[in-house]
Amino acid sequence: MKAVILRQLGGPDQVQIEERAIPEPGPGQVRVRLQASALNRRDVWITLGQYPGLRLPCTTGSDGAGVVDKIGPVAPDDLLGQDWLGQEVVIYPAYDWGANPIFPSATFRVLGMPDPGTFAEYLCVPAGHLFPKPAHLNWEQAAAIPLAGLTSWRALMTQGAAQPGETVLVTGIGGGVATFALKWAVALGAHVFVTSGDDHKLEQARQLGAAGGVNYRADDWDKQLAKLTGGVDVVVDGTGGSAFKGCFSVLKPGGRLIVYGSTAGNSPGLDLVRLFFRQARVIGSTMGSPDEFAAMLRFVADHRVEPVIDQIFPLDRAMAAHQRLLAAEQMGKIVLLNR
Repeated sequence: MKAVILRQLGGPDQVQIEERAIPEPGPGQVRVRLQASALNRRDVWITLGQYPGLRLPCTTGSDGAGVVDKIGPVAPDDLLGQDWLGQEVVIYPAYDWGANPIFPSATFRVLGMPDPGTFAEYLCVPAGHLFPKPAHLNWEQAAAIPLAGLTSWRALMTQGAAQPGETVLVTGIGGGVATFALKWAVALGAHVFVTSGDDHKLEQARQLGAAGGVNYRADDWDKQLAKLTGGVDVVVDGTGGSAFKGCFSVLKPGGRLIVYGSTAGNSPGLDLVRLFFRQARVIGSTMGSPDEFAAMLRFVADHRVEPVIDQIFPLDRAMAAHQRLLAAEQMGKIVLLNR
């Protein structure tokens, strides 16, 4: 089979296509013939050496969808009592969340490095990682959902407890997590506003259902945002940095600021007086559990949500796909299609 292999660090130029033996599923596992996979910022960080626990060589990739083509030896749970052979599935993108819904276990890890990832033609995973593909989605759309979709779902719906009719702010629109947060919030019936340093992305967000947005490169962006929104119930932020204080300033009393990343670094400070007088909450969030993954896919099916696809590359052009993600010019997800 073809697989995307990273043997040394140095950025996207180091990924290469190699021929590998088709893997065989072990006890309790199934083999998925992957139809499509999708990139996350994590995949680029790994090529740059900016991710903990690096082990090379590796096949990265956390997002994938395909058809179950082989079942391993029957496990005690009898493969969860389902006949998976021939089924179209989306793969849960992590291992070992554990029994605690609040926090993952000590052995929790994301699929793809050190475990084999989805940038390949076949992948073996535990049967518990399989979820039926929403019928209205094509392969590219289904593969785009897992990691970014689940990260934003937990941030907005679990940690943020967003409700219909509330006002939601999504910062840094364009990336996969932020774009999914916009899609979830719009489908939920929230009033959604966004920030970006690119006016074109602000306009694209409006076309996707955002009520408005501001360019964070403006000196008074937070004042513009406060006037535009009248205050925000939930902020979903993956940026941090100097803009964090401005995001916090627009929270309504009882508002929730959910942090899932810090691409701009740590925040220089927090207005503690505003925090306690407004009864606000600042909550960290990463990834999500299998139960949250199932709830997200039900929401996708019920609301017929379609992920935003930026660009589709064939698997053998994985290097170009990584380079586009590194440039941070995308709006939505970058997908690799097996042909």
